[in-house]
Amino acid sequence: MSHAPISLSGPAEIGHVHADVSGGWLRASVFGAMDGLVTNIALVAGVGAAGASPRFIVLTGLAGLVAGAFSMAMGEYASVKTQNEQVDREWRREILEIQNNAEMEERELAHMLADMGMTEQTALSAAREIHADPDRAALVHVIQELGLDPTDKPSPQVAAVSSFFTFSLGALVPLIPFLLGYASLAAGLLVGAFGLLVAGGLASLATNQSWWWSAVRQLLFGAVAAGATYLVGLAIGVNVS
Repeated sequence: MSHAPISLSGPAEIGHVHADVSGGWLRASVFGAMDGLVTNIALVAGVGAAGASPRFIVLTGLAGLVAGAFSMAMGEYASVKTQNEQVDREWRREILEIQNNAEMEERELAHMLADMGMTEQTALSAAREIHADPDRAALVHVIQELGLDPTDKPSPQVAAVSSFFTFSLGALVPLIPFLLGYASLAAGLLVGAFGLLVAGGLASLATNQSWWWSAVRQLLFGAVAAGATYLVGLAIGVNVS
């Protein structure tokens, strides 16, 4: 059965569109929300178990919210910025390698293309055509060797802002009962547990993970952290009024 020749004049993708997994906001948002929830649930559990008053629990929780949000934002910015700078450095290194040793770099690319399933002759021909443009060749080498596209880097600003706001929202959840005037530690922990379930379920929408397992997994993580700080609070037993 023969196939009609393929034309490149049409659209590059047909029937599906991939999610943007390189923008930096999704990972930062999910991580920020989960971290905010777990951090303040654990703080509330530990301080509450020590006998602190609701007012002191709110003070501790709000301090944790502000400190954690800024820490998350600055950490995400520095992390993404550093990764981008590393990719740019490797890109420049590939440009120099191609300028100084074009033949070996072309052969290296041909080996990579052959490992992807091309025949030797096709791989050699494709590598030669790609290396006809040194700038394009450097870009292809970086993408193949690092698995990252230096022309489509995540934004450190977006990652920082996303993590700041989602951490703040997550950290606020276990404080809601206390802010509404309730003095029950159990209420704060239950609201926090519900927040973990919801956040875990929502995070599963961007993956192939089942929503219930993602939700339960986040609840288990929060329970471990809250249980540990609760025991610390009981052991210290400081009654702050």
